[in-house]
Amino acid sequence: MPNFAIEKSIRDGGRGVAGIDEVGRGPWAGPVVAAAFMFLEPPPRRLAARIDDSKALPTPLRRIAAAKLEAFCVKGGAVFAIGVASVEEIDRFNILQATFLAMSRALKLLPQPAEAVLVDGNKVPIGLPCPATPVIGGDGLSLSIAAASIMAKVHRDAIMAELSLIHKGYGWETNAGYGTKAHQEALLRLGVTTHHRQSFAPIRNLLKFKTLDETIPMIHSLLD
Repeated sequence: MPNFAIEKSIRDGGRGVAGIDEVGRGPWAGPVVAAAFMFLEPPPRRLAARIDDSKALPTPLRRIAAAKLEAFCVKGGAVFAIGVASVEEIDRFNILQATFLAMSRALKLLPQPAEAVLVDGNKVPIGLPCPATPVIGGDGLSLSIAAASIMAKVHRDAIMAELSLIHKGYGWETNAGYGTKAHQEALLRLGVTTHHRQSFAPIRNLLKFKTLDETIPMIHSLLD
């Protein structure tokens, strides 16, 4: 379970240290979303017990944790912000640079400036306004990064659920834009939308095919 040890090792009491994490690097559709989360005081034990890597939390528990974290922010115990990079930016810059863009935006939008940043992964965006430390597997180690992962995941899931109401049939409300079998089969039936990442090989390859006879073998090759 994540704890507050890394934050405390960087600054006395861990105050002023923000955690940053992203969600949505792998999906074939939708934006990439990052969150920056900074505790202004150590989280209470009961709240800390709810915080974990968002991937390790079932959806109902993740939503409860997000609500508790947001309530803690309202009480003045923490601040957070969300940064988003669009599908157009993913296709223009590549997914890594778009992820860094979302992270930088999230940090910039924090209501209070961070004195230091912990970034999940092995790289950090260039040009951040404060010292940044990459933490491999950080969402399972740092409470700040884990909290950021929860907020980012819940926010992105909500975006994809809203998009699923406009573009029905792709299952984005459940697959969040990942290349599941159901999503692939929907691409065959319905085609590519403006929310699909055309720089990603499966979508780029799909757009090359003009006839159904050409498309079916390609789709089957993706499923194998």
